[in-house]
Amino acid sequence: MKNVVLNDLYDYKNRKIYQLEDAFKFSLDSIILAEFVNVTSKKQYIVDFCTGNAVIPLILSTKFRNKIYAIEIQPEIFDLAVKSVKYNNLEEQIRVINDNVLNISNYFNNESIDIVICNPPYFKYNKNTLISKSSIKSIARHEITITLEQIIFQASRLLKNGGYFYLVHRSNRLEEIIEILNKFNFRIKELQFVYTKNDKPSQIVLIKALKNGKSCLVVNKPVYISNHQTFQNMFRR
Repeated sequence: MKNVVLNDLYDYKNRKIYQLEDAFKFSLDSIILAEFVNVTSKKQYIVDFCTGNAVIPLILSTKFRNKIYAIEIQPEIFDLAVKSVKYNNLEEQIRVINDNVLNISNYFNNESIDIVICNPPYFKYNKNTLISKSSIKSIARHEITITLEQIIFQASRLLKNGGYFYLVHRSNRLEEIIEILNKFNFRIKELQFVYTKNDKPSQIVLIKALKNGKSCLVVNKPVYISNHQTFQNMFRR
């Protein structure tokens, strides 16, 4: 694979990550989603949908010892994730799967997982959508291989009763997200709006949803982020 580089994983000590220099790098959204996740028991099993180069599992491994499964459809990006897991000596904790999330039932029984996490493609897709000439970028950004509704449906099948689904997405799709979550028996427990500029609307929202839970929504205080800040433990519980 061309243009593969090994970088520090932001400011997480003792973590490195393989990336494509000009095509595919981890995003700030993945970092804040990983920090938003709350793991309460060492026995909880975690699955990361659309893992990319496994940035979320790598960050979670700095805080928790839980078994983490990660699934990525693109072979080139899957290879980066595997290389990163091996480089950090995390093969016993993190397993990466090369497949579409639509096929997740081939690997796990229904209602067998405690936590599902996803940083999905943000943008809808149809034949008239303008997309990148790079298939790697276009699949990561647009709902070409899977839609938001399909992701939430697969999460609902996989999670145990009382399991948690963590999602990062565009704030302007929140109404749709809530409708789909309710359709598949999720109830939002925490909502976190993220701002990158004080005078601009929120572009990113973090969601913690409970499968078959009761309605009891908490809207957290807004979070303002800037370049070069430390994100570790930014969501204190």
